[in-house]
Amino acid sequence: MTSKIIKIGNFDITVTRHKGQKNLYIRVSPPDGTVNVSAPTRTPEKLIRNFVMKKIPEIVKIQGRMQKQYRQTKREYVSGESYYYLGKPYMLLVIYEGRRCKIRREPNKIIMTVPENTPYEKREKLMTEWYRAEFKKLLPNLIARCEQRVGITINACNIRNMKTRWGSCNISKRSILLNLQLVKKPLECIEYVLTHEFVHLLERNHTNRFRSLMDKYFPYWREAKKLLLEMPI
Repeated sequence: MTSKIIKIGNFDITVTRHKGQKNLYIRVSPPDGTVNVSAPTRTPEKLIRNFVMKKIPEIVKIQGRMQKQYRQTKREYVSGESYYYLGKPYMLLVIYEGRRCKIRREPNKIIMTVPENTPYEKREKLMTEWYRAEFKKLLPNLIARCEQRVGITINACNIRNMKTRWGSCNISKRSILLNLQLVKKPLECIEYVLTHEFVHLLERNHTNRFRSLMDKYFPYWREAKKLLLEMPI
């Protein structure tokens, strides 16, 4: 597998060539609308460029929809800010006391307790690690349900902050990688992304067979995808 970035008009296109692949596929990835093309190893660049050119109206439409998504302002990790968890907004309350850093979630708020004068970077890291810990608690049950639904098992599922995609999978290692930001989205959105990556273990590309398998294993995946694209970033 090899990757290369080519320029087509105002677009930077990441082209990844796969040995054994037969067709060209294109993907516009959230949240920023980056464009990725998957191609057979020996496909001429001219053919790839022509393929992308025909898709530009569709690419512009998808990117426009992504850009219209509501984006939260930069977080300062101070009292009064809103933080999402499983699709629900919680008000942050920061309490400066003691020597230990901790976070707990109540019905309508997240309470962060830190020592006096704790810097922004440490408060940010504390919140990130809290989200990671909460996501890890959810994953075993979500993975078990997905394995039962699809009828296959995976070797690993890891979490990472990613800028251009909600999830990815390594077919040879049978492992899945999920974006940490998913824990802020509704549960059905997480299940949609997880099922999406599971199905890639059965069908590498976004073919008609891939969509058919998604319909079979997660019938309301289109609604969940739409919700994911509408939630605040």
